[in-house]
Amino acid sequence: MSEEIKEGVESKDMLWGYDKKLLAFVIILVLVAGSMFYIGAKYEKNKLSRLGLLKNGTEQVKKQKKNKTEEVATINPIKEFSMTSYYDATGKWFSLKEIVVNKGDMVRIKVTNTKGTHDFTLDEYNIKTMTPLDKEVVVDFTADKVGEFEYYCSVPGHRQGGQFGKLIVKEKE
Repeated sequence: MSEEIKEGVESKDMLWGYDKKLLAFVIILVLVAGSMFYIGAKYEKNKLSRLGLLKNGTEQVKKQKKNKTEEVATINPIKEFSMTSYYDATGKWFSLKEIVVNKGDMVRIKVTNTKGTHDFTLDEYNIKTMTPLDKEVVVDFTADKVGEFEYYCSVPGHRQGGQFGKLIVKEKE
């Protein structure tokens, strides 16, 4: 009788011949690792997409955005600005410190990184894009909010080192 009880106890703690606690731990570990892999892959895909390095599907999205940009550009002319992103002995910089446009203007900012690792960030317009070394990055958006907004490099220490500028969006006169 004691052997029957012992076998019953073993069967409560065992599943398919394995300890239930060990199986639960392994299952949780697999789920957590899988979730982390999925989130990491999704983040990497978004990152590559923003940098224009994905080929499948991304080119179509770029074409759609370009077509929409061209449609808007026929109504409102594009206000185009060019700047360099760099650092020197005195700090980190965007060469253009102020951009002034009217509400409703289609804005195109071309940023060329000539030295260092930088990005271009404009929080109010949900813009954050890396600026690879010696590559021109084009940022297009419609200035639909009136006010003064700071654009900056979000690499640690760069904004504090002077790498920022001001976007001024005025009400149309």
